[in-house]
Amino acid sequence: MAGKGEKAPRMITTGVAAQNRKARFDYAIGRTVEAGMVLKGAEVKSLRLGRATLTEAWAGEREGEIYLFNAYIPEYQGGVLSRFEPRAPRKLLLKRKEIRELAGAVSREGVTLVPLQIHFNERGRAKLLLGLGEGRKKADKRAAIAARDWQRDKARIMRARG
Repeated sequence: MAGKGEKAPRMITTGVAAQNRKARFDYAIGRTVEAGMVLKGAEVKSLRLGRATLTEAWAGEREGEIYLFNAYIPEYQGGVLSRFEPRAPRKLLLKRKEIRELAGAVSREGVTLVPLQIHFNERGRAKLLLGLGEGRKKADKRAAIAARDWQRDKARIMRARG
């Protein structure tokens, strides 16, 4: 992978592999759920390089299971022969009770299952953090921007005073 004079990319063993930072801006996230993911070996290697993208991803129900749709995990370029579809639907591993609760919340309350981040736990397993989110209106987004700017300015003033 690394050419002459280049450092090899560092593999992620634990911690965040991909994050959907825009999700917390676009949605008011209520409850969060951690789910396992059914992945192929080459997909895990690509995730460990931190190359996945969740910005356009969403989760939903299909045939009584919860799937992650449109998440981009690029093909691993390490000479592995197993090829996979970068935007293929990926099954999420949840307990039946959790699946019923999430599917019920989506149908009754009109919330959306928003993928927030993919991370590796302390055992080295890839996990997806799902949030139950309600879409924010434009005015709510403006209020969130104003609150964030005020927190930043307040921290700057406190630092300046010592």
